[in-house]
Amino acid sequence: MSVSAYVFIECEHGKSMAVADKVSSIAGVREAHAVTGPYDVIANVTASNFKVLGDVVIKKIQGVAGVRKTLTNVVVE
Repeated sequence: MSVSAYVFIECEHGKSMAVADKVSSIAGVREAHAVTGPYDVIANVTASNFKVLGDVVIKKIQGVAGVRKTLTNVVVE
């Protein structure tokens, strides 16, 4: 069963473009964009299961320099 999620990323000041670029190159990230609003970057992630999704968010996305925090919303339809 495949899972998809949108990951909302808050970045350090002035880092959103660099974070979006780095996040977009992570395996499982379909796309990542710098955006306006309460979060600085939104990424669409697909994984084979919830464990893999968690690993991508916690070990990969949160490990990118300039990332302050994330909020993950799993797609249900």
